[in-house]
Amino acid sequence: MLATAVEAARLAGRRAMEELNHVKVSLKSADELVTQADAKCQKIIMDRIKEDYPDHGFIAEEGDGGKMFKLAPQGREPVWWVIDPIDGTNNFAHNMLFFAVSIGVMWKDEPIAGVIFEPATDSMFTAVKGSQSQLNGKGINAGDEAIGRFASVGLESHFDDGVPAWTCELMQRTRFRNLGSTALQLVYVAKGGMVATIASTPKLWDFAAGALIAEEAGALVTDWQGGRVFPIDANTYDGRRFQLITANKKVHAEIVELLNR
Repeated sequence: MLATAVEAARLAGRRAMEELNHVKVSLKSADELVTQADAKCQKIIMDRIKEDYPDHGFIAEEGDGGKMFKLAPQGREPVWWVIDPIDGTNNFAHNMLFFAVSIGVMWKDEPIAGVIFEPATDSMFTAVKGSQSQLNGKGINAGDEAIGRFASVGLESHFDDGVPAWTCELMQRTRFRNLGSTALQLVYVAKGGMVATIASTPKLWDFAAGALIAEEAGALVTDWQGGRVFPIDANTYDGRRFQLITANKKVHAEIVELLNR
């Protein structure tokens, strides 16, 4: 399944780069854009997966009428492919190269394989449950850098109830970053580029692959209270949002404490 995901991600990433210079943008919802490339790349991914696994289920970002796409598994195995064809659509729509293809595989409500491909840099992040995460075939590790003036922490820009005070503290104490792609910020934690990333609005397709890659690289992925995010029942998932902390083991407890003062 990982090999299929890698091939599908490369095909979709190649198409996204081809579409980049003639993007057509429309409004999907009050706070989300969509481009013609999102649906095209999603179809490429799903068609490739169906060649090998025609009975598996799909949860994907781009469905009809701005809603998610969902197709239950048709076979005996409860395998779900969770797809974000272009994570970072707002960047993509503005011809900014911080975007990625994200493909996760879930079985029994847990991710078991994940691929995040950054086409602009030809960076392929992969993981299989129980094995070390890799970047272009070489092992990566979240490391143990502490929070400090040279450490990077990823912050999301969407807060429904106003910007919380802890964001200002992190901005003052770190080199905070917002790449505009949840998937990329997760894998930057996985490879030690960021010590942590905090997300307030991601949906399952934003992190199903990245959470596994981060965990298999030694990071911790929890909700804002420090509790487990998975298992998530794919059968009943309806597009709800989550709150995530992804951090190396040295700073995770400090981040949790900061968010819950």
